[in-house]
Amino acid sequence: MKTRITKPWMPAADYGQSLPVFTVNLLVRNVRISVEFYKTVLGGNERYHDDDFAALHVAGLEFMLHADHTYENHPWVTHLGSASQRGLGVELRLLGLDPDKVEALAKNNTGCLIAPAIDKPHGWRETVIQDPDGYVWAVGVKMKSNAETTLR
Repeated sequence: MKTRITKPWMPAADYGQSLPVFTVNLLVRNVRISVEFYKTVLGGNERYHDDDFAALHVAGLEFMLHADHTYENHPWVTHLGSASQRGLGVELRLLGLDPDKVEALAKNNTGCLIAPAIDKPHGWRETVIQDPDGYVWAVGVKMKSNAETTLR
């Protein structure tokens, strides 16, 4: 059941119509804790949050957080409370944030650094972090290719 007692920041239909063609929506145990993580570690801009919902913008990505309790009528409701780690098997990839900076910030958040920043064969320098609910993010930047380096 939703716990918000005030009027929402904007009508749900207006917000839904404003979203781009691809948007991430993560179900979380505690919206406030998750918002703080995304602001602190990924440099996110909070557009809005209450105990039920948050709208954030991180490195060009609009995404949402919904508290578990807002999905009370969803088929997943019985599984949400028993899930020890969320999103297992999904890696959210975010290009455009400095992985070394994200790694340093993640080290200050106990348990969220999964892999340090390294140059990867697929052409990214990336770090891998985990949010408070277990969602995994590979965050990085494109590396200059050998061809680009040779031409200079």
